[in-house]
Amino acid sequence: MNILALEPYFGGSHKAFLKGWTTHSRHAWTILDLPPRKWKWRMRHAAITYAEQVEAAFVGGQRWDLLFCSDMLNLAEFLGLAPRWIRDLPSVVYFHENQLTYPFRFMGERDFHFGFTNLTTALAATEVWFNSAFHRDNFLGALHDALKRMPDYQPLPATSQIRAKSRIHPPGIEPLPPRGPRKSGPLRITWAARWEHDKNPDAFFAALKILKKRGVVFRINVVGEQFKDAPPIFETAHKTFHAEIDRWGYQPTRAEYAAALREADVFVSTADHEFFGISTVEALAVGCYPLLPRRLAYPELLDLDHTPESQEFFYDGGSAELATRLAELAELIEVDGVWQGDPHRGIRFASRYLWTRRAPEMDAAAESLCTGT
Repeated sequence: MNILALEPYFGGSHKAFLKGWTTHSRHAWTILDLPPRKWKWRMRHAAITYAEQVEAAFVGGQRWDLLFCSDMLNLAEFLGLAPRWIRDLPSVVYFHENQLTYPFRFMGERDFHFGFTNLTTALAATEVWFNSAFHRDNFLGALHDALKRMPDYQPLPATSQIRAKSRIHPPGIEPLPPRGPRKSGPLRITWAARWEHDKNPDAFFAALKILKKRGVVFRINVVGEQFKDAPPIFETAHKTFHAEIDRWGYQPTRAEYAAALREADVFVSTADHEFFGISTVEALAVGCYPLLPRRLAYPELLDLDHTPESQEFFYDGGSAELATRLAELAELIEVDGVWQGDPHRGIRFASRYLWTRRAPEMDAAAESLCTGT
């Protein structure tokens, strides 16, 4: 089967997703991508740009069985501009994020026009794939609320129409070498996320302050992508915890990022926003013990409904309980380790998200869409 993939923002999770699936897919792929910058302009012009590129490819003899795109494409506009033959192809849109619930620090920053682009894209697609059920429900709930605020001709049935053709397909990860024998020393903690307010770094550093006040000894890696307007807490925390820091800031290579995970005993999230949690899965894959807030996509990620033993990986989301849980793990390090005699438990769980498993499942879903089976 030949699949045409259109990715207007070929960077970050979007790029990793396509590279992962296509590397392990049994299908043939053509990827038309655009640079990952100026995302608003990409959402505006990509439909026009791709209509021209696809027409040229068709003239050159290329043919496809399925059209695949991300939420950054205005699919309805593209189909209106593209050659007639491509409008007859089944189409899938993959929602990495959405523009109705993606967090902004200030509400006035949100442009609802882009959220409505997500709406028309989802309506135009044959199927709508989300990276988690949490993401699907989060988006459709916000969409319903937004449509109810419209002055008239409210297309409220759109939410049920989209839900009916929605599917959940989590992204995959490439295998990472697991950690070797643990080096002696205190509890090592890694926090890895975008340095932005929606990842709630204040809660993480508040928990560390509580640990220090209790006299708990620890080491930290604080890594992740940074921007010019990073929250000021990072500068303050760098001074406060300079004696505990092993790694700080963006890790320029995949190997260094993986090392930051392997060096840690515990991976901590304090996020207020997370549609999936790829760094959590990668931390599990190398043998990190996760401590996650009991919210967002995390309970789904660790299959809490069907594996009650995953309860131990969650805290209530507050700094005080996070500090308490970290203090407990610091004590376990001195006895039998945080995994209590089974250091490969997280690695086994993360294996369900390896691309070697995820790609065949998505390949089959794509085939079914084309064959109607």
